[in-house]
Amino acid sequence: MKTTYREAVREAIREAMDRDDRVFLMDEDVGHYGGCYAVSKGLLEEFGPERIRDTPLSESGFVGAGIGAALGGMRPIVEVMTVNFSLLALDQIVNNAATLLHMSGGAFNVPVVIRMATGGGRQVAAQHSRSLDGWYAHIPGLRILTPATLEDARGMLWTALEDPDPVILFEHVLLYNMEGELADDAGPVPIDRAAVRREGSDVSLITFGIGVVKALQAAEGLAEEGISAEVLDLRTLRPLDDDAIVETVRRTHRAVVVDEGWRSGGISAEISARITEGAFYELDAPVARVCGVEVPTPYPEHLERAALPQVEDILEAARALISGKDGTL
Repeated sequence: MKTTYREAVREAIREAMDRDDRVFLMDEDVGHYGGCYAVSKGLLEEFGPERIRDTPLSESGFVGAGIGAALGGMRPIVEVMTVNFSLLALDQIVNNAATLLHMSGGAFNVPVVIRMATGGGRQVAAQHSRSLDGWYAHIPGLRILTPATLEDARGMLWTALEDPDPVILFEHVLLYNMEGELADDAGPVPIDRAAVRREGSDVSLITFGIGVVKALQAAEGLAEEGISAEVLDLRTLRPLDDDAIVETVRRTHRAVVVDEGWRSGGISAEISARITEGAFYELDAPVARVCGVEVPTPYPEHLERAALPQVEDILEAARALISGKDGTL
């Protein structure tokens, strides 16, 4: 069937609520307004205000309430309108949800799923455009998912809800309108393994989220130049699928890591280090990185575009590796 990423997420929420009475959704504007990105549109009429809960404008408050509900046996889906606002709930997520299992000696699981819109590209300036996926991937006790396809947008949520520990789902804002075909029987998908979205032999493009879309476009352009690029969708940033990362490098012997987040201290640095640790002697060139420019995301369209990784940047980095030049941007 023809659908969009937004509709796939909505159907995943609907299915979860149909299957389990303990599941409910909460955030600012998810009810009457239908969600900031229209993901929950129509769900209030279908499930009622007890299960589609509009919250006060207090991320710390409602994320904390979601954690409490999870401790009490419920299966909450806590939506945070944008990852930038999640910083107001950082204490709840990092100091409570991520640590309670450990600090209770294994007595208390926290089965909460937190959905966040992430990323730039919509001209909503610095306070609404950050990509902090890698920040959260630094925290033990959290599982970090980055659905980049319709299948993952549809299928990751239920698998996440079955996890006894906290899961964060990062949905890139530019993916919500993405259209495509989705099988009528699409359902839960595994969340433990990366996925090769395109096979290749000359260079590996390793990425996640919106980077997968851009890497696939870059791979098409490289193919026209006679360069065979493999695209690895990491899908899960914590835990990283080390085996898949090493395997793709062994096939192509070159790697470009694409991350919309900032380069310094980012997830791209971690991936590069793991390649060096696990496949150093397989490399024919240094690992290249294409990352966001280290500035607050600009508002003007031309500056925002320049600050975020684009297909042209990936093409340039891959060509540089093939030609033997430094491909880092």
